[in-house]
Amino acid sequence: MKTLTTHFIDVRERTVLLCQNLQIEDYTPQSALFSSPPKWHIAHVTWFFEEMILKKHVPNYEVFDSNFGFLFNSYYNSIGERIERHNRGLLTRPKIENVYEFRAFVDKAMVDLLESNPNEDVDKLTILGINHEQQHQELLLTDIKYTLSKNPLYPKLFESNFVTHHNKQQGWLTVDEGIYQIGHQNESFSFDNELGAHRVFLEPFQISKNLVTCGEFIEFINDNGYTKPEYWLDEGWFWINDNNITQPLYWKHQDGTWFQYTLSGLEPIDEKSILTHISFYEASAFALWKGLRLPTEFEWEVASKDLEWGTHWEWTNSAYLPYPRFKTAEGAVGEYNGKFMINQMVLRGASHATAPGHSRHTYRNFFHPQYQWQFSGIRLAK
Repeated sequence: MKTLTTHFIDVRERTVLLCQNLQIEDYTPQSALFSSPPKWHIAHVTWFFEEMILKKHVPNYEVFDSNFGFLFNSYYNSIGERIERHNRGLLTRPKIENVYEFRAFVDKAMVDLLESNPNEDVDKLTILGINHEQQHQELLLTDIKYTLSKNPLYPKLFESNFVTHHNKQQGWLTVDEGIYQIGHQNESFSFDNELGAHRVFLEPFQISKNLVTCGEFIEFINDNGYTKPEYWLDEGWFWINDNNITQPLYWKHQDGTWFQYTLSGLEPIDEKSILTHISFYEASAFALWKGLRLPTEFEWEVASKDLEWGTHWEWTNSAYLPYPRFKTAEGAVGEYNGKFMINQMVLRGASHATAPGHSRHTYRNFFHPQYQWQFSGIRLAK
């Protein structure tokens, strides 16, 4: 069994490994408000350990750079001012070499602390920081992909494209009506938004054992699904028209063939592969076009024990809300979930871009309904 120190080192090294194929020019651009540059991600996850742990638990600790707290704080208002999110891509300084020096400095201090028999609070915060970094590893991949997709050269970053995966199950799973327990219930790690284990009553339902494929979605496109308002939520209808959305993100139709940009370059679409990079609005419209619906997050959690999942995040028809008895954690760490539980939809599962071991069937991911840049797909219910 890994020690906490070993786990910390492994996760920190994986972030560096994910960036090994980047060019120096790739570290700084910010291609959209919802994405962040690789340099910022690398520094922010390091700032978390310094701000949340080292400054509080190492006597006379001296920060690596007094400016970094302002530059690399994300949204923790209780800690202090921070650079505006849309300006993260303007940080041509510090150089990426300085950011990696920052990482090495903090890593040494963290290992020294962990090896000195710290208290339980340090252990808990370190585990939180590790999981926080694993979240950013996935965001790092999705943000890099979004930026590289704007390059007409369609750069190749990895041998794996992260998208060509096929269903292993087919058919429908039937779940009986009943009262079911929802939420995290054991001593292993979870985020606070998974807590407040509670019971829900579910009507009988069926949920698809397979996710929607690219070929199935092409049928929706060919049936002019993007031009028929009867399939779209009102906000979704305005979103596709205001932004000229006519196909999934990264898709292009050329000489009668569908292509998509992937992390291994521009490739023809395998129609049998699982659809990805789809927004909640598109998922909802497709489900209605099929005469079906999206599952709720509670239906998904109950059914997940008998489903194959983990290749793509799966949109649910549940708004991101606190569970009963949810309590915002004290201090800055409580800001993570406490203030974001509105105007977003829940996704369940994981994707092939998710860090290994970072998900569980109670994990609640959440994004605004218009976002497509995550590795998100569709599972239907009825």
